[in-house]
Amino acid sequence: MGADVIVFDEQLSPGQQRNWEELSQMAVIDREEVILEVFADRAHTREAVLQVALARMEYSLPRLTRAWTHLSRQRGKGALGGEGETQLEQDRRIVRDRIAHLKAELAEVVQQRGVQRRRRLRVPVPTASIVGYTNAGKSSLLNTLTGARVLAEDKLFATLDPTTRQLHLRGNHKLLVTDTVGFIRRLPHGLVEAFKATLEEVLVADFLIHVLDVSNPNVEKHHATTLSVLAELGADDKRIVTVFNKVDLATEAQLSAARHLERDALFVSAVTKVGLEELESRCVELIADSFGPTELLVPHERFDVIARLHELGEVQEEEHIDGAVRIKGRFPPSQTGYFAPFVVANK
Repeated sequence: MGADVIVFDEQLSPGQQRNWEELSQMAVIDREEVILEVFADRAHTREAVLQVALARMEYSLPRLTRAWTHLSRQRGKGALGGEGETQLEQDRRIVRDRIAHLKAELAEVVQQRGVQRRRRLRVPVPTASIVGYTNAGKSSLLNTLTGARVLAEDKLFATLDPTTRQLHLRGNHKLLVTDTVGFIRRLPHGLVEAFKATLEEVLVADFLIHVLDVSNPNVEKHHATTLSVLAELGADDKRIVTVFNKVDLATEAQLSAARHLERDALFVSAVTKVGLEELESRCVELIADSFGPTELLVPHERFDVIARLHELGEVQEEEHIDGAVRIKGRFPPSQTGYFAPFVVANK
């Protein structure tokens, strides 16, 4: 067929890869190597470059033998090995040293990210992470919601680094929204390990926004893949808002199938802004659910307090009684000091 390379959509062991190359006299690469090449092409920031470099080094270490098959690997006289064996051991040592160095650098990045996260948590602002299959429109959604300028292109893994932006919601609510690296079916374990620093944002979020491309014919598989990766990360117990994006590109049949897939899902378009108000309302509801239910009795003359309760929280019941207003709802813990004199009961 005149091909130069054979690509397997499976993970090959080093031995399988070597055998195929000997049999075919061609270059042979597997699924993991293709994904690593794509990641390497997309990596631009220091953290992304380090993570991809670590994954590539760990992938290449057991495959170094392939690089030296043209040299003698027979035993030399005495304690000396053959030429290939000596070079092979030197290369293995170099790669192991490089892996150790990359892990140390990544540990620093993880520490820095932890410091940044603790600074954010000093002001108790709820957080959400946007997750989903690669190229589902996560970065576009973040840009439209928050006015961010994150790179958003129609290609695989356009975003490798988490980006956090503040979203202002009704009722003066604030939400920190983080865009994360896209998932893919059978994501190589080495990449999951290398990108744990990035994927930590998923674990610490108060809830997740699961974005799916409703116009993609494989949307059902993408849905299952994301849930599988979340389970692998230990984030499958998080509250999830399922969002079908790109409704402007979908057919009625695709929209109907999506409704059957997730009955409580939202349908939006990051381009035309359809459905974004409903998404923001759902976020407000989830934020309110994270606050404990509180009952207050506020005198009529303190309408400033009543107005602030409506502005900052989720008022569920309001009843006018003699000289006061009885209010039940959920309100931010950060405002407890302000409301404390009027609290009747916390349930």
